[in-house]
Formats: sequence, C-alpha cells, structure tokens
Amino acid sequence: MHFKEVLRKLNTLYSVLNTRKKMRIIPAIDIIDGKCVRLSKGDYDTKKIYNENPLEVAAAFEAHGIQYLHLVDLDGAKSKHIVNHKVLEKIATKTNLKIDFGGGLKTDDDLRIAFECGASQITGGSIAVKDQTTFTSWLQKFGPDKIILGADAHHEKIAVSGWQEESDKELIPFIQEYQKEGVSYVICTDISKDGMLQGPSFELYRRILEQTNEIKLIASGGISTFDELPKLAEIGCEGTIIGKAIYENRIGLKQLENFIISNV
Repeated sequence: MHFKEVLRKLNTLYSVLNTRKKMRIIPAIDIIDGKCVRLSKGDYDTKKIYNENPLEVAAAFEAHGIQYLHLVDLDGAKSKHIVNHKVLEKIATKTNLKIDFGGGLKTDDDLRIAFECGASQITGGSIAVKDQTTFTSWLQKFGPDKIILGADAHHEKIAVSGWQEESDKELIPFIQEYQKEGVSYVICTDISKDGMLQGPSFELYRRILEQTNEIKLIASGGISTFDELPKLAEIGCEGTIIGKAIYENRIGLKQLENFIISNV
C-alpha cells in the first residue's frame, strides 16, 4: 500500500477516535413539583418519582466526574412559562455542573430568569416552532454557544408543548432551516424511544449528521445500556443525554466515570 494511502487511513482512524473522545455525557433531571421524575414517551400520566431532592441527584453526578446536566422543567413545558427556576438556582449554586435548562421558555423574561439562576445554556423547542422571530433573536443576542435548538420528534415530525402537540414541521429540514440562522447545538429526542429503555435512534442520528453541516448533535431518548455510548460517539454525536437508564440502574455512575476518564 502506498505511504500516502496508509497516512490517509491513519488520519481517518485518528479522526474517528478523536470524535469519540469528545462526546459529552449529560445526565438528565426532569422536574415536576420540584421533584426528580421520569416520564415514558413524554406522557405525564406515566410520571415516576425517583428522588424528591434534585440537588442530591445532581451532587451524585458531580461526585462521579460528570460536568454537565440537562435540567428540564416539565411543569414549565406544560404551563408554557418557566416554573422550577428555584431548582435550577439551587443546583447551579451548590454544584459546578454546567447546566442546560429547558421547558416552557417562551419570553425574554423567561430567558433572563434562567440565565440569572445559573443556566449555562438554554434549550428552546416549542418556541423555535411557534415563534421563530423570538428564537432567532435569542441566537443573535446570546450566540449559538448559549442557545440550543430542541428538535424533539415523533415519526420525524417536530413535537411541541411538552410533546403534547405534533407540528407539521419535518425534523431534518427544521434543523437545516435553523442552521442557516446560526444554530450550532441541537438536542434531538425521538419521542417514541424516550424512557422506553429500548435503545436510541442510531439511524436517525446518522442521517441528521449526514444531511447537516458540522452540527453539534446531542442524542437523547432510549439510551438503555453502556455499550450504546461508544456507538453514538462513533456516529459523531457531540453529546448524549442519559435519563432513565441511570435511575433504573441499567448504567452505573461508576461506568460513566470510567468512560469520562478514559476519554479525556
């Protein structure tokens, strides 16, 4: 084999390995009535309380070397305005976790409260569908490192209002449209997978990355085993959000700690 061809293959291999190393582990805490809960497929009637003290859960994550947290205000998503900002503030002041906060953020005032209470980033989902002008203004004001596009879909149609409604927006064109507006980070949840512990939508994430340009894609929904994490990294996901698999002890915090250490 020609030397240049060998070098090319080595560079490709290095690129893949480098991509794996950069995948962030982002545990999720979903909040209803100030308590840590999980739903199945976004159905509020399936609520299961895992801990009445979200700070305790967050502190356990941090103790195992985790640096990031996906905090979702489910009351806010349903009420269409921020509700559980005090939980955000408590976790932000008592830990060093970098928190992505979402759920019900609809106005500039909601955003102000979220950032003042300690959010490092916010996720806008419904607002990006229903009020593109406002969401785009947030991108322009705060920059793409602060504003994450929440692209949650059911049968590849964007869902809104805490997944209680389905829009006519197609998932991949929706992401492409916002890339033109400057979006860099995208959290994509396949709602049919969320909370079901049946594995993530590998093929969907692969297609998104193939059809978008340098998007920082964060996979969410369905993570059920530790072995799925390197597969998501290999596809090219920038991060992965893990919820029920942690709470149901399918994936241990020690496993995640070792994964983080081995990929520094």
